[in-house]
Amino acid sequence: MIRSKAAESESEVKTSHFAQAKQFHDQEAMWGGGLVTFTEVWQLKYCGNETIFLNLNMASNKPPPAAEDQSSTEIDDRHISLQVEQENTQKKTFTTWINSQLAKHVPSSVISDLYTDIKRGHVLLDLLEVLSGQQLPREKGFNTFQCRSNIENALAFLKNKSIKLINIHVADIIEGKPSIVLGLIWTIISHFHIEELACTFACSYNQPSLDSSSVVGSSATASPPPKRSAKVKKRWKMSAKKALLLWAKEQCSMHGSINVADFRTSWRNGLAFLAVIHALRPDLIDMDRAKCRSNKENLKEAFRIAEHELSIPRLLEPEDVDVIDPDEKSIMTYVAQFLQYSRSFPVTEEDLQGKVKEALGWLTMQEMKLKKLLTDTENETLCKKYQVSSI
Repeated sequence: MIRSKAAESESEVKTSHFAQAKQFHDQEAMWGGGLVTFTEVWQLKYCGNETIFLNLNMASNKPPPAAEDQSSTEIDDRHISLQVEQENTQKKTFTTWINSQLAKHVPSSVISDLYTDIKRGHVLLDLLEVLSGQQLPREKGFNTFQCRSNIENALAFLKNKSIKLINIHVADIIEGKPSIVLGLIWTIISHFHIEELACTFACSYNQPSLDSSSVVGSSATASPPPKRSAKVKKRWKMSAKKALLLWAKEQCSMHGSINVADFRTSWRNGLAFLAVIHALRPDLIDMDRAKCRSNKENLKEAFRIAEHELSIPRLLEPEDVDVIDPDEKSIMTYVAQFLQYSRSFPVTEEDLQGKVKEALGWLTMQEMKLKKLLTDTENETLCKKYQVSSI
């Protein structure tokens, strides 16, 4: 079949319009999705709706790929900057915390640069000896082999304690990789410092209250299945982070306007730190005055009082906390020291008398429940005997 020139011309125009429409649609798709589908664009162009097509082209308000790439780069830069800022805060906090522990070791020692000093290995062993109360095997020298051996001994000790060491290897510690070293120290802090403290609080907080009916049940013969104890234990189990947060909330509960919801921004204005100190030592803090001060003033005051009056090492500075996104691990490490301080309080005679009174009240209640249970059991037995005799 011989095609006319008019038909060929129309075909060329159609092909040209098709190519332009596809180019426009592909560009829109690359920008994140077009305003219309490819078929609609082609139909508009091919059918001669040039004005509509041009309006669609001009109406596209999506940024060009270069602008989107620039925006993505800015987000990545902010993320990296925040990560570096938090790593610096952790390095400073963990270094001060380690030195506060190494001061208890015999002989005592001090580290100045966490990433460098950790390579020697004996620092890790000194720290773990203080925290565990055990003497660990070590190489006495400081050559490459001896330092490596000491790090291996430290990691082996942690693994024997069933402490998970995820992606933490000897070679990375020797190289002083910041993320690995910080991860290792946080694992040690979390287990030996926070978890053990929080566990004592969680156990005392989560035990069923003394007026509970769990001791004396409604049936004298019924015995709970073996699985029940495991379920009860699981029910009262609490994570270290949750227990520490709950303790902090309790300390701040008398100040209704202070809401502690996390270990980040809740501490930024310094009021939560002051409220915790006030709960432990009411004579040291004027909360009404604190509410009129700036964030940095409150943080500075809280850290100063904690250091000088409570002998709590100053792990943080105001500029570490008064930021958009404070470092959670650093704040948890510092707050745990207040819980440790509260555990050292001697039990007063008044508190002891209160506990005795509470225990006596609980025993009286259990005695009443036991008497009622015995009476009900006797009545039930008599009822059964009467039914049998009547038959």
